[in-house]
Amino acid sequence: MMNNEKRLDQEYWETQYKTNATGWDLGKVSPPIKEYIDTLENKNISILIPGCGNSHEAEYLVSQGFTNITLIDIAPSLVNKLQKKFKDYPNITIVLGDFFEHKGQYDLVIEQTFFCALPPTMREKYVVEMHKILKEKGLLVGLLFNKTFESGPPFGGNKAEYEQLFKDYFDFLKFDICYNSLKTRANSELFIEFQKK
Repeated sequence: MMNNEKRLDQEYWETQYKTNATGWDLGKVSPPIKEYIDTLENKNISILIPGCGNSHEAEYLVSQGFTNITLIDIAPSLVNKLQKKFKDYPNITIVLGDFFEHKGQYDLVIEQTFFCALPPTMREKYVVEMHKILKEKGLLVGLLFNKTFESGPPFGGNKAEYEQLFKDYFDFLKFDICYNSLKTRANSELFIEFQKK
């Protein structure tokens, strides 16, 4: 555990949700992720959203007919809220737990503010876990910050840094400055579509 930074554990995230300190929440599905979802033809692929938060992406996926969505988050009160919100949606599985202990195999992992919420010391572990959890040719798709922050979370970074981190495990299908970010995040996001090697 980090000693010079705050402990980003279950208690920390539980407090963020209980006090509504969720500044990262856009209140809707992020436009780049929405646009990507619109290109997916197979509605039966298995999809994981780690550190899922309020899960606007899951709502959108269900509205588009996707049938196999798993959400995982570490904050009990949030998971409780999601279980109520999605109680009539058999296509959504909600897991209270730590992504790094999660067992499963997925075709697609949607990355939306999970990577940047982790202490940078855990980034290598993140890459290894993502590789492990994806099926053959599985995809890691979403957004990474292309900026640095004074302190975190969120913790930022840049393309060169991410390239080094992911290159041994993934092929980069898309890895560019996002052209369709929300205004508040313009030029500060990279859109990624990484395929498991």
